[in-house]
Amino acid sequence: MRALTTLLLLLAPLLACAQTPTALEQADTDWNRLRLHGDARALAPLLADDWLLTHSDGRIQHKADYLQELATRQRRNTRIDNEDVQIRRYGDTAVITGTSVQAAVSDGKPWEGRFRFTRVWVQRDGHWQMVASHSSRVAQ
Repeated sequence: MRALTTLLLLLAPLLACAQTPTALEQADTDWNRLRLHGDARALAPLLADDWLLTHSDGRIQHKADYLQELATRQRRNTRIDNEDVQIRRYGDTAVITGTSVQAAVSDGKPWEGRFRFTRVWVQRDGHWQMVASHSSRVAQ
């Protein structure tokens, strides 16, 4: 019994860490949550000033334009579900890839789709900021 108690005490910190998201995982989760809620003000600090979004149709968008689109509700995300998310870190840089099932209304037109995404994050002053995001529509 004493050995079991000792083992549990040694494993407790490891189990706690395994269940707590890292700052990077939290930032990426916040990216999706804040887009879904259209919270441009809270989203702004997660994006680098030179952030660039490449849409699945090849169109590019800069930070100010994207945030304005969210703030004015020209774009309203109604679904963002990510799958197969993989995080690869390279020092202060991270690349997150996965599949996202999304639905939204843009300029009054509803759309939905399944996309492969790549997001590049950089750690600056102890905080993660996204510098680029790219999505490609998955063929049906």
